[in-house]
Amino acid sequence: MKTILYLLIISLLFTACSRKPTTSYRYKNYSKKTSKPFSHVSKKSSYAGTSKKKSNLTKIYAEYRQWKGAPYQYGGLTKDGVDCSGFVLQTYKKLFQIRLPRSTKDQVKTGKRVYINQLHAGDLVFFKTGWNVRHVGIYLEKGKFAHASSSKGVVISNIHTRYWKKKYWQARRLF
Repeated sequence: MKTILYLLIISLLFTACSRKPTTSYRYKNYSKKTSKPFSHVSKKSSYAGTSKKKSNLTKIYAEYRQWKGAPYQYGGLTKDGVDCSGFVLQTYKKLFQIRLPRSTKDQVKTGKRVYINQLHAGDLVFFKTGWNVRHVGIYLEKGKFAHASSSKGVVISNIHTRYWKKKYWQARRLF
């Protein structure tokens, strides 16, 4: 009797633990057969999104050119001196009329998280550069991002270089 009870309990544990969820909250199921493949994708919306991305990229590059070389100053908000979160705050305020928190610590809590392989122009990229030091920049394209570097001022860097790849933390999308 003890053996049967023991086997019954073991089998219940294994079946309970291995049960797969019936629905996925992350992925839409497009496995239904349709007359046209990818009919769920709207050509109009993806085209509009692409032109919007290009428009944002053009705006960000133009703004960067105005800030290029501005010296780094902790707590600064002007072209006479700016820090990373100040540069992001001022750029978003001017280009997109989006008011961001002042600190990197609070900026990382805004928007929605996106993965590094999903980055679009305008996404915020965050880095852990020290024990309790965080850094933020604005993603452009092809691994490039604009930011206020403590050693070079406002510059464009590449997220795929050894230094930045090692320090990368997360990215956030605000629009």
